[in-house]
Amino acid sequence: QVHLVESGGGSVQAGGSLRLSCLASGFSTGNRFMAWFRQAPGREREGVAGIGSDGRTNYADSEGRFTISRDNAKNTLYLQMNSLKPEDTAMYYCAACSPFGFCSVSWRSGDRYGYWGQGTQVTVSS
Repeated sequence: QVHLVESGGGSVQAGGSLRLSCLASGFSTGNRFMAWFRQAPGREREGVAGIGSDGRTNYADSEGRFTISRDNAKNTLYLQMNSLKPEDTAMYYCAACSPFGFCSVSWRSGDRYGYWGQGTQVTVSS
């Protein structure tokens, strides 16, 4: 049974950093496309970053503030977030691609992911 458990969220001031973690069980993080999504109140869920089984990464933010990575030995996905802004405030979710979801083709499409964590809250104050 697949489980994803996020941690590492919190409250920081603008310009600060956080590192989110997502501990996976029931599958190997190295064998699936995985991603981080976020959803702010009143807004649609949006993809933040994705990483394929080949290690290739995708980002929605063009400023290079976020870095997605994984440690297959620990079966854990990470999201390093630097230079945080108030608009980064949201619930952040870890997601694993469904079998045959072809998430690398359209990694921002949440429908391709069959497994989600419960989320971790990130709040950035100005």
